[in-house]
Amino acid sequence: MLYATTPAAEKRRILRARPADGELLRFPGAFNPLSARLIERKGFEGVYISGAVLSADLGLPDIGLTTLTEIAARGQQIARMTELPAIIDADTGFGEPMNVARTIQTLEDAGLAGCHIEDQVNPKRCGHLDGKAVVDADTAIKRIRAAVDARRDPNFLIMARTDIRAVEGLDAAIDRARQLVDAGADAIFPEAMRTLEEFEAVRRAVDVPILANMTEFGKSDLFSTDQLRDVGVNIVIWPVSLLRMAMGAAERALDTLLEEGHLTGQLGQMQHRADLYELLDYEQYNRFDAGIFTFTVDR
Repeated sequence: MLYATTPAAEKRRILRARPADGELLRFPGAFNPLSARLIERKGFEGVYISGAVLSADLGLPDIGLTTLTEIAARGQQIARMTELPAIIDADTGFGEPMNVARTIQTLEDAGLAGCHIEDQVNPKRCGHLDGKAVVDADTAIKRIRAAVDARRDPNFLIMARTDIRAVEGLDAAIDRARQLVDAGADAIFPEAMRTLEEFEAVRRAVDVPILANMTEFGKSDLFSTDQLRDVGVNIVIWPVSLLRMAMGAAERALDTLLEEGHLTGQLGQMQHRADLYELLDYEQYNRFDAGIFTFTVDR
């Protein structure tokens, strides 16, 4: 009932330990707290919280318009609803190195298990769009060092994302990844890799976990979990997939309402009320209410 019972520190400890076992961790993107609970119910290893999804949820493009306050608040709402560790997209850290430090401690307080900080310039762009620009190595390194120095829980995962592959090529991405690991990054997120061989090259270059972003309609082919595991990827995210599926279904439902005036023919495509109530643990709330309001004091 209400929120998850696993403390944030324990979620972080679990996340830290699992990549070392050689397991591929699957992190679908949650677009709200309820979808995070569904991800857990289906048996995945973690929840991803995408900056693009949080921007879209506010009706904004993913160009750095969201604030730390907005990201942390939504991240807390999602993370506290699941027993799984949640990793959140922290864009470029929301400012200079001191701002990055504040970002890390704010996300720790929100109950997140980790985040990634990227090396794009401000304002950033979606990682799979053209026209990106990245900061120089010194600036990227300072962001990660600030993040590492600021964290209070050593198990809070600080992942460095590099977007330099799309700007300067794979060799530059490998060099940047090594520099970010030397700066203290716990994991590397090489954005917009085009082939499995590119993921494999990054894997060989660093001795920390790496993440693959399997976003639809982007630069990377949509590789399977087996393919990614075989080249040594440790974490895979599908950041916007559930939002895209939900919005596609919503659009089709609205079109049906316009054309037919009712949704009778769509009932089989809907989550049943009983399934929703089970996901919400509705019965536990009823039992709690009954236990409180039927209590009497013996005289």
